[in-house]
Amino acid sequence: MRDRRRSGILTGMSAEYATFALAPAIRPGGIAPDGSPRAHRKFLDFVVDGRPLLFRFPDLDAVSSLASDVPPAALSASVRGLLLDAGAPPAGGRHTLYGCPDHDGRCHDAVTAVVDRDGEDIVWRDVARRTGGSADLHVRQDIGPYRFRGDLYRAELERLLPTLQPAGPAESTARGRRALLFGARTSVLHELAAALDAVGVGSGVVPDTTGMTDAEKRGYGAVVFGRAVPEAFRRQVRDDLTRAGAVDVAYLEGFAPVIPVLVAQILSALDPTPPERRRLSALAAVSTAATVEISQAVGVQLVAHRLDPLHRTHTKVLFEGVLEPGTHRIPFDAKAAKGESFLVARTTGGELVVPVGP
Repeated sequence: MRDRRRSGILTGMSAEYATFALAPAIRPGGIAPDGSPRAHRKFLDFVVDGRPLLFRFPDLDAVSSLASDVPPAALSASVRGLLLDAGAPPAGGRHTLYGCPDHDGRCHDAVTAVVDRDGEDIVWRDVARRTGGSADLHVRQDIGPYRFRGDLYRAELERLLPTLQPAGPAESTARGRRALLFGARTSVLHELAAALDAVGVGSGVVPDTTGMTDAEKRGYGAVVFGRAVPEAFRRQVRDDLTRAGAVDVAYLEGFAPVIPVLVAQILSALDPTPPERRRLSALAAVSTAATVEISQAVGVQLVAHRLDPLHRTHTKVLFEGVLEPGTHRIPFDAKAAKGESFLVARTTGGELVVPVGP
């Protein structure tokens, strides 16, 4: 519950204290319907009054200004800016809270706020979303202003400063965020490896595990078997990794030689988000409708991937929009998912993939 305090310096009325914390979050990578990669990003989200601030923007695909993969100098500048220790404030006094999750400049969406000091307190006000340009600001009247206790706010952010050291080469891919790939079609495996690399997932394509060290085996968080891989070989791989001390490994059978489907399977298996914090809770699909379970309001995209009799892949976006918490039935044209088809549901906080049932 918020603690009340009288203050009229900024607002002219009584102000409540809001709690402030930082929590790990991810923007999952993946393959977009047009085949372009979506970067996998790790960041610290701003948790205000116990709820991630990003959840207040259910259709926003973004990461906070405290992303783990930005250069240490840039991350330090973001932290010191929010602490108001960075010298002159940015133009208009506005600080970026969330920005584009991709590195190619395609996105122009951002969330900014004015950060002020009021005595010992820090106040975030005029939280606004920018779409398309710096002049196109839409202030959210239903968000803030937030008044934070200065000592607690500063302590939460300052704990990041000693850790802002460049990552060494061995840290470029997090331990466990790697997939070991086995299958009969080498071309598909190498194409999948390239797609995984584009979204920040390491991979290995080897004929078997006999030439791998125990340390290498323990570095994989998922093992993917093609549909033609014999069961005896699968047991051998599982036993070998277990003897090497590999734990919490997800063993997957690839749904089909469709790269976006396989990438979605692997990303879902490697998702470290606790189940209770996942906004996309469940997904099911039949030939005419999908059932999606949502725990927090969020933008959702449903994409069907269909294999025709000649094993050509056809991709179609079936739905894009914001869904409120609850279970939703979303009908679609049966032609989009006839035959052997798979449905990928993607949100800003995760994705799921399922075969389309009859």
